[in-house]
Amino acid sequence: MSHKLQVGEMRVSFLTDKEIWGHFNFIFSSKSRNSTTYKFVLIKSLLENLYNVNDKLELNYLNLFGSFARIYWNLVVHHNLNQINMVGKRSEVQKILLQIQEKNQIPNTLVFDRLSDELQLQIINRVKRACKLNVMGAIYGDTGSTIYDFDNKKEFIRFNPAFYSFMQRFQRVLNYLTNYQLALFLEKFNEFGDTTNLLTKVENVSKRSSLDSFYQILCSFYDGKCFYCGKCIKKKESSHVDHFIPWSFVQADQLWNLVISCSACNLSKSDKLANENFLYLLIDRNEMLMKDQAFFLREDMKVYSNKKIEELYSYSIDNGITDFWVPKIVGD
Repeated sequence: MSHKLQVGEMRVSFLTDKEIWGHFNFIFSSKSRNSTTYKFVLIKSLLENLYNVNDKLELNYLNLFGSFARIYWNLVVHHNLNQINMVGKRSEVQKILLQIQEKNQIPNTLVFDRLSDELQLQIINRVKRACKLNVMGAIYGDTGSTIYDFDNKKEFIRFNPAFYSFMQRFQRVLNYLTNYQLALFLEKFNEFGDTTNLLTKVENVSKRSSLDSFYQILCSFYDGKCFYCGKCIKKKESSHVDHFIPWSFVQADQLWNLVISCSACNLSKSDKLANENFLYLLIDRNEMLMKDQAFFLREDMKVYSNKKIEELYSYSIDNGITDFWVPKIVGD
């Protein structure tokens, strides 16, 4: 009954890659009890938050279940997909979200990040309470109590260093596998949609519909110029908030990984990795941000370090993002 545990401690700290692959293979196999989509969404949430950990590899529940709630909302409300393997039944988190939707008269068209901050926090807290009982111990049990420590009272997990390194190195593959297994599950227990269509939906449930809030923050630091080519951007419509490390890999919106780019650079760069010279320009920019207390106190900046983004850059290359990009024109 590991899924009912309130506290879990790692039994071993070192595992080989082969052993860790074995644990993930078990989670994705029929041997693991997957009566809901909880495990798949938790893995997606863990992958999204690999770079939200502190120096001790600890991750707080607010970040973890912020991702979980957003993914679940977009699956349940926005895409109207059942999350349990029983006809006429709903998972506990599914019921919570549908109750909130009905109470607040929210249309299905509204994705999670379009909800008010107050409502988002309410949803995250209710989802967090439900998941403490049904989710945190499940993957812990499936990995033989090795993937992380967790404490539901203190509301944090601590990654096993071996698992953490493994998930960094194989992040893209694990995302693909998790998305595919989630789409297969949804296909079996929903009356409409095939794996291909469902996979497209699953791959995009974490994506924000707008990065406008980040644009407002970054405005004062880009001095009206494109981060990449240095060209002056005269109109807001020509400005884009770009993920320096492509979103397809990191799948998270962190201030330290976002820059302002012109339309031409944004379209040209697309899913590529900017030349390493720009990595050090970004590090310099982030050091400027860290000197401002308003930015230093942001949750995403509290866990930032130059080493972290250098590792992320390196791991994105290890994960197959090897198309390096430079802008066509460099400003004066």
